[in-house]
Amino acid sequence: MIGIENIIFLIVAAVGIGLFVWQIRKIRKNVLLGRDTDLVDNPSERINKTLLVAFGQQKMFKRMLPAVLHLFVYVGFLVINIEVLEIMIDGIFGTHRVLGFMGPIYSGLMAINEVLAALVIIACAIFLWRRNVSRVPRLANGVEMRAWPKMDANVILITEIVLMFALFAFNIADLKLAELRGHELPGSFPVSQLFVNAFGADAGTLATVAGVGWWIHIIGILAFMNYLPSSKHFHIIMAFPNVYFSKLLPKGKFTTNPAITHEIKAMLVPSYQPPAPEVDAAGNPVVQRFGAKDVEDLTWKQLMDSYTCTECGRCTSVCPANITGKLLSPRKIIMDTRDRMEEKGEHPAIFRPNHYKEMGVERVATTEEKTLLRGYITPEELWACTTCNACVESCPVNIDQLSTIMDLRRYLVLEESAAPASLNAMFTNIENNGAPWAFPASDRFNWADELYVPSKN
Repeated sequence: MIGIENIIFLIVAAVGIGLFVWQIRKIRKNVLLGRDTDLVDNPSERINKTLLVAFGQQKMFKRMLPAVLHLFVYVGFLVINIEVLEIMIDGIFGTHRVLGFMGPIYSGLMAINEVLAALVIIACAIFLWRRNVSRVPRLANGVEMRAWPKMDANVILITEIVLMFALFAFNIADLKLAELRGHELPGSFPVSQLFVNAFGADAGTLATVAGVGWWIHIIGILAFMNYLPSSKHFHIIMAFPNVYFSKLLPKGKFTTNPAITHEIKAMLVPSYQPPAPEVDAAGNPVVQRFGAKDVEDLTWKQLMDSYTCTECGRCTSVCPANITGKLLSPRKIIMDTRDRMEEKGEHPAIFRPNHYKEMGVERVATTEEKTLLRGYITPEELWACTTCNACVESCPVNIDQLSTIMDLRRYLVLEESAAPASLNAMFTNIENNGAPWAFPASDRFNWADELYVPSKN
């Protein structure tokens, strides 16, 4: 029978889900600030990559300890959603363990659920230790990891532990109540059974504990769901589309600017007809930048990358430029892109501050120019990149940090002619001599004559 509690539950669930949908709509609007790009080719290859990298956690297992701990949390998240579905149905219709009719299947699911919940608590406790006590360098170092990112990670881990304890409190009290009433509770609860007497044998107390555990668990999940868009943990949703739309070309292959390609083809092939220029709604030609100065010059996939970032620091920890003390941090590039996108578009995050400067944190000595380039990311950071693709290879959710770096560098070179002196010298040599060296093609093999020593025989 539906009562006042069910009505309250329905209102709470509707508010929680509605607020989450509102945030997702704002995030989608922000991502679509970027330029369009065609990433619908080879669907079978994309599905295979999604199954391996996103669902299978393939790239996580390059580091075994965090991979195993993350696997516990990840699988626990997937399986525990079955019990969340049951709680939602029970909350709306006033039933109790409505999926119990599934018999042995339900018992198996509940048993797996309990074991995974215990493993989630253990894994989160170890993750808290790694972040706050042993202080793994990639999780603690870097100007981008001060203040909010550090607190965000701790909030996530503590929340997950509280949610699991609330679930156990509900199951333990429910088991004991069933025992006192002389009937068998549907399901199998191997962990809760060990603590079945933890809350005593008073029926009123047990009913209160079960109710409080049930409400904390479901309200906590709804609150956590709405915290996700403010958190690095949003990758549990964004990882799947991001991997699906990830780059299929070899990592060392760079894209070309279509406008330049059409211009060169028209010069080399007189019969070539370049496509008509793009026009806006008013019929005026759209002037496109060479490279990227701000977020709207990047593609929607590059902006999606920024919402998918787990802030794990694997990219920065393998970056040779960062290791040798240079300013570049691939993780910071992605986090800066997200912050600028939300500054330029809509700020969907309820909890995460939009500007680090508001928190008294300066990431690097940027200018006050309100663009991604120089306003958030300095040329010094960009030119430190060796384009080795180590960051791209190491990312567990297939973020392409290098593509953003290269587009920002292209703007510096093609729009501002602001390349370093050494690169400008190379460009001049290529233009004049067809090679990076400052001598003509006829002299390229002079070194061979200098090294050649005639035989005395």
